[in-house]
Parts: sequence; structure tokens; C-alpha cells
Amino acid sequence: MPTGEPSLSPVPQTMRAAVYRGDSRIAIESVDTPCIGPGELLVRVESCGICHTDLKKVEHNLLSPPRIYGHETAGVVVAAGEGVSRFRAGDRVIAFHHIPCGKCFYCHKRLYAQCPVYKKVGITAGFEPAGGGFAQYIRIMDWIVDRGVERIPDGVTYDIACFVEPLNTCHKAVTIASPQPGELALVLGQGPIGLIFTSLVQRTGATVLTTDTFEARRALSLRFGAGSSFDPRLADLPAEAARLTAGRGADVVFVCASAPGIVEQAFRASRPGSRILLFAQTSHKERIDVSGADICVGERTLFGAYSADVDLQAESARLVFSGEVPVADLISHRVALDEIEAGMDRALHPDAKSLKIIVQPQRTTK
Repeated sequence: MPTGEPSLSPVPQTMRAAVYRGDSRIAIESVDTPCIGPGELLVRVESCGICHTDLKKVEHNLLSPPRIYGHETAGVVVAAGEGVSRFRAGDRVIAFHHIPCGKCFYCHKRLYAQCPVYKKVGITAGFEPAGGGFAQYIRIMDWIVDRGVERIPDGVTYDIACFVEPLNTCHKAVTIASPQPGELALVLGQGPIGLIFTSLVQRTGATVLTTDTFEARRALSLRFGAGSSFDPRLADLPAEAARLTAGRGADVVFVCASAPGIVEQAFRASRPGSRILLFAQTSHKERIDVSGADICVGERTLFGAYSADVDLQAESARLVFSGEVPVADLISHRVALDEIEAGMDRALHPDAKSLKIIVQPQRTTK
């Protein structure tokens, strides 16, 4: 594991990056290394997780090209702009690509993801800012440097550190849904995000029941704190939830996958007055079909949670860095930059052995 200050080499004028070019296509290209201004950081990217929100943007061509995606980023500072005093070359860091202004209507309501400043992406590797982690260097803009950068402790690898941002998004959702000791919480989907949810929810004292189609993920779910885990194609989930709650059904449901019918399944397995949180439904092309009476007459609360919460940033970093949430167990594949298309395809079409896929932009394939 890396300890101490990493060695730094001269920053090249050009770098390699995975550039989204439209038509669901990623191309490995040579682009200019970003230049930084006052208050900014230049970071050499060592690890960046592949996130399903970026996959959807590429697969469904949700944003105009060209862009360089990737936002679950960990690396080392190689240059600090004028006026930066908290960081210097050699610091190992993670960075959030969104940070709110803290002053607007939505910030006062703690709806940070709706803040106009939050919606601006503050990290780029070139072109329209889009996170930039699928490149060898990123430019971190001044408002992100002020509040959105955390140091990586000695002994923590970059691959582990890049989980801080995705864990924060899950931590935010769990905080909003507020599962209580003695409640039954369903976590639907046990991919990397669903497994993080399972770990966080079991920490609240709730009993956790999970589902996934892959047996290996269900087994890992038990290690992450689930009391039981089922194949949703085979199990009678409403009956299982009722069995554990004197016939009532689940108190809170986290929908961590976007499979057809999964939201309807959440309603069938939950009790009247339950809370149902949508986490994976991030594309405007996704539609759900539920009975209005299940919400109105059943007095259920249906709501969403999206992106990170700056107030939970330090605690999320601590949960990752301390190992309290065992994110190292979620890494199944590591790929070099020129293998990113294969990595994305594996993430889009997972098999029993695939979980989190980490891109390592400094690596070269043999």
C-alpha cells in the first residue's frame, strides 16, 4: 500500500483520455493536459470507478459530445494554483465534482443537488466539464478546491479511496430514508451500490432483506449485513417481508437497480405507510407504472435521492478510509485506460464475477 509522499514526474503537455464522441462511442485520444488557474489544482488520476450514471450518459447519448466522463476519482496533486494554501504537490486526494453554493434557496433546504452551483461540474479533463476521471490528469476548479477535496490517509489505496463519492451518495439516501432499529428494510439490487446500501442500513439497527439475481452477490450481501437475501425471480418477496413483520410488509425499501418492474415489486413488498426510495432511476427515459391508490390510500411515501451531500462528506470519507464499510470487497476488475470500453461493457452487462470496475489511467497494457 502507498505510504508517504508519492514520487512526481514532470507533467506532460499532452495526455491520454477516453473521450465520449457520441453514438454511444468512447475513443482513446491524445488531448492537451489541462491548465490550471488561481485557486485550482491539477491532479494526476490514479483510480476512477465506473459509475452507472456515466454509463447511461454514454449508452443513451444523454449529453452532447465531446466529453470526458468519470467522477469517482482519486489521485495525487501535481500542481497548485496561486492562492491555494491547503494542498500542495504530493498530496493524495479524492475530489467531488459537485459542490453547492451554500447560500441559495435549495441549499437552505439542504437540497444541495438542486442548487444551480451544484449543477455546475467543477472538474474537467478538457471539453465541457464532465468529471474527467477517465483521463490521466484533471483540473479541479476553485469552488471544489475550497470544499470538495479530501486527503487520502497513508495506507489507503487509490482504488479504495475512489469509493468516497459513491458511498456519500448512498449515505445521503440512507439518512433521508432514516431506517430505524427494529424496522425491516428491503434493498433491491446487490451490485456495488446496493451492497454499500446494505452495509450502511444494517448500521442503523434495521433488519435488512436483499435481492439479486446473482448467487455470488446474494452471498456477499450476507457478509455486508443482510439477514437474508433472495433471487427476485424465484422468491415470493411480499410473503418473505410479511413473514418478518407479523404480516405487515417492509417499512422502508431502497430501489438500487433499474430493472423492469422493480418499483412495482417495492410497492408489493411494503406495508401501508412505508417509505420507498428510488436511487437508480436517473434517466428521463425511465418510466414507472404504479397504482395511485397504493400511494394515496396506502399512505406510502415515494421519493428519490440523487448525488452527494457536502454535510456528509467527511463522515463518508471516514467510513471508507477506516474500512468500516468494506469497499475493497467490491472491486472485481481493474482496467487500463485503453481497456475502458471492455470495462464499460462488463459494467453494463455484469456476470456473476463482476462488481466494481476501476479504471487506472496511469496503467499501460502489456
